[in-house]
Amino acid sequence: MSKSVREPIQVYLTAAERDVLDRCAAGLGVSRSEVLRRGLRAVGEGGAAVASGPASAPHMLRELLTPAAAGPGAPPPSRPVAPLEELLEELSRDRDAR
Repeated sequence: MSKSVREPIQVYLTAAERDVLDRCAAGLGVSRSEVLRRGLRAVGEGGAAVASGPASAPHMLRELLTPAAAGPGAPPPSRPVAPLEELLEELSRDRDAR
């Protein structure tokens, strides 16, 4: 692994996704961050990168990389999203005020 500068990133996970991440990390004997790095590399390489570890690790990694069928998910609870119509009305009022 290179000693390049790393950049922090924040990801919101469901409880089920967090469980999968924890199982992958335990099964591979690596940190959660390393599971995410390996998963990203695997996706970037078309799934060619297979993690080393216990026999169940590739299955757990495949489960981690499977797209969620539920869609994009809910916004974080502290950051509600306004309806588009409301945002457009606010934009219109701002423009009229100029």
